[in-house]
Amino acid sequence: MSDADAPSEPAAGDALDDGERDVDDTRVEVVRATGHEHVSAEHASTFELTTDDWLTPAGDCIVGVEADRTPRDFSAEFREACRDADATIEATLVVDAGDETFEQTITGRGDPDLALLDDRSMVGRTSDYTDDERTILVDGDGAAADLDRDLVAALADGADLTLRLEVEPAE
Repeated sequence: MSDADAPSEPAAGDALDDGERDVDDTRVEVVRATGHEHVSAEHASTFELTTDDWLTPAGDCIVGVEADRTPRDFSAEFREACRDADATIEATLVVDAGDETFEQTITGRGDPDLALLDDRSMVGRTSDYTDDERTILVDGDGAAADLDRDLVAALADGADLTLRLEVEPAE
């Protein structure tokens, strides 16, 4: 195969055909999960994804189960970038309901105390609470209760969820 016939490599930050992040883009992490019949998204200060394959009605902050990755899986570079108190972290939830796609972004910030080492779940928070390995962003501008109700209904019907986390370092 000549160089002209070789497939081109995507530029850093470009989405790949299968939706994975480019391995050279250390500012982005992608997590895939699914909805569950008990997704209610009523929690006013957090949203959560878990690797668990079950959810009780009491889990009103959990919007996705069976997550394929956890903060422990994130690159060291991504975790370090999130530890800048002036960094902006965008959590974009994309829900594929088959005939319709819903998208919503929650924006928060990083913090020097973010551990990002949990191996079971991840939590975005509207508060500045960091004393837990699950926290992925603080001072978020929204939580589970703020999500579009059509997006939540699709998750309650078991739709696929993609969470795209992107950290923008302070300038």
